[in-house]
Amino acid sequence: MPSVPSKNSALIVGAGIGGLTAALALRRAGWDVRVFERAVSPRELGFALLLAPNAMHALGALGLADVARRGGAIATNGEMRRPDGTVLRRFDTAAARALLDEDAVCILRTVLHGALLDAVGLDTVALDSAVTGFTSSHDGVALTLANGRTESGDILVGADGVGSLIRRQLHPGEAAPRRSGLLAIRGVALDEVHHLGNASGAQYFGRGFEAGVARAGEREVYWYMSLRADQLARRSLGEGGFPIDSGSPAALAERCASRFHEAFRAIVRATRAEDLRLDELFERDLSDDWGEGRVTLLGDAAHPMLPHAGQGAAQALEDAVTLGHVLRDTTPADAALRRYERARAARTRAVVQLAKRNARMGSIKSAAGCWMRDLVIRLVPASVILKSLVAFGRPPIPDS
Repeated sequence: MPSVPSKNSALIVGAGIGGLTAALALRRAGWDVRVFERAVSPRELGFALLLAPNAMHALGALGLADVARRGGAIATNGEMRRPDGTVLRRFDTAAARALLDEDAVCILRTVLHGALLDAVGLDTVALDSAVTGFTSSHDGVALTLANGRTESGDILVGADGVGSLIRRQLHPGEAAPRRSGLLAIRGVALDEVHHLGNASGAQYFGRGFEAGVARAGEREVYWYMSLRADQLARRSLGEGGFPIDSGSPAALAERCASRFHEAFRAIVRATRAEDLRLDELFERDLSDDWGEGRVTLLGDAAHPMLPHAGQGAAQALEDAVTLGHVLRDTTPADAALRRYERARAARTRAVVQLAKRNARMGSIKSAAGCWMRDLVIRLVPASVILKSLVAFGRPPIPDS
């Protein structure tokens, strides 16, 4: 028999950062919340993420900004470099911090996920609860779980990632996520902060690849390399190519890092094999048609994006806070969900496009194209960079 929910109950599929933030935002809006997660333990995969000022504002709306600041590392400055370490541009965050009234923070995903889980409460999350489908009517929704249980609620939020089952059922004719042509190697090294020098982090641009490093805590340095898949298909290191016959992600990471200066190589070498991973990056067509009736989507389930804008988690956080805001009043639930989708569609579409542009800039492989990119990085006025950061960093979250 299905369980009988209390008034204003929300079912959330997925206990990642987006799902837990939605649970917290909806609970603060007066809703009873239950989260369903297919994994048997509440751990978060991945390594670290950037919380740009808009993400920190969203966390602040939920009372967690200070927790993130304490658990991560506040970015104060950074550099754009060539792989050999040559500095193309230095910048600091003081001007943006003054205008946006919030920090940029790099934090381990496990730290942020743990803070969200503590705030939501483990008793709110049903682990080992894979969802197989849902039904929706004018007065509620019902989830069917793989173990045969049925759970009922007033609304359903699909926060189950780029391969979202909820999205597939909502839009059965939609094309599946497709390969972006890019791969990412990401990791965290311990006790290697000294290799950053005086910078909070650095971004590297090479021929057909980019990389970055950032302090993510007292001991932790997060790093990544974004590579073109067609380069990995080559067997030689000539012409910008990387080998695929490396034996393991760790061996591949070390070979790819050989094109960088010693500080970057040392950080990669110091990373334990269990602290890095290789991922293929996927994308899908943009759509403003997220949900219907009493069902909606959030985060990567609604708007998957490449990581090159550093906004994946930030946009999920903004989604969650906006969803909580529109569900505070007495508007019928289906109408409120459409308000949420309209409020978020244009913003997330712009960020998805920005991430694609950044990915293209970082994967230029012609010598002439790389020369032009590096020249633009050197010469674009600081006022232009600041203006873009401020325009992007103002949180489009309704006042509570």
